[in-house]
Amino acid sequence: MPYEDQRPPAAVLFDALGAEYEKAFAHAPDHLAALEWLLERLPAGARTLDVGSGTGRPTAAALVSAGHSVLGVDVSPVMVELAARQVPGAEFRQADVRELSLEEASFDGICVFFSLLQMSREEQSALVRRLVRALRPGGHLVLATVPADVEGLEIVFMGQPVLATSFAEAEFTALAEAAGLTVLSSDSTVFTPDHPGAGPEPHLFLYCRREQ
Repeated sequence: MPYEDQRPPAAVLFDALGAEYEKAFAHAPDHLAALEWLLERLPAGARTLDVGSGTGRPTAAALVSAGHSVLGVDVSPVMVELAARQVPGAEFRQADVRELSLEEASFDGICVFFSLLQMSREEQSALVRRLVRALRPGGHLVLATVPADVEGLEIVFMGQPVLATSFAEAEFTALAEAAGLTVLSSDSTVFTPDHPGAGPEPHLFLYCRREQ
């Protein structure tokens, strides 16, 4: 089977988008605010995980600049190559996070910015549960998604065909709580990516902590 046909759909999408994704989304005010929220709560020299790390900016870059260690995981080799070049102070790994071995209670902070949308609902729920187990008690996790009651919906995203799956806001919040997180607060906003033909998108940020 050709390599192109073996790659997960998210790898195909983000290999195609490359640096265009950063240009479209890296300046999103609520993403930057979520990063600031996490930075304010991390201990010095924290160990952090960036799920769906993309080009490394802004998330991994901000964490490294604040003195934290970062493991960035992305399924797209193009994104991993860009990130390693742009944020040499972080470690980036090309992997499907659903299959990645994660040590129990090994991270002080975890970022999940819009990296679940091409997984099934069952996979999203299972992954969040695994991420909570990888978070140290008292650690913080930021979850961001496009809230919508859709499953396998065919859309065009930045000119690329995509099958998107998500949850409405209340159900996504319930998913996080069922995984063992305390949702301390949430932020619902609308953002228009800097890309030709892009329209406004609803964004949901959940600010969470693992209690025990």
